[in-house]
Amino acid sequence: MTTLLTRNIATMTEMREPHKVLEKSGGEPVAILRNSALVGYFVPAEAVSNEAHRVASLDEVMQSFASRKAFTQPVLDYLQDK
Repeated sequence: MTTLLTRNIATMTEMREPHKVLEKSGGEPVAILRNSALVGYFVPAEAVSNEAHRVASLDEVMQSFASRKAFTQPVLDYLQDK
């Protein structure tokens, strides 16, 4: 069973009129279903942040790697044998 990442759902048939889907969703992302199976997500422009993205510094990347090492090390050990 697929877990939907939004509470708004629309069918492929409803997507014939996307403006109605947008109105109904209130600006939030919508899961698109076909035959009860997830096809994808329809994300309105207002649901996306307008903030400018920034590039992480090398120190921030290395800090992130270090903080996740305990979580990723078993996977790395497993893949090393393959």
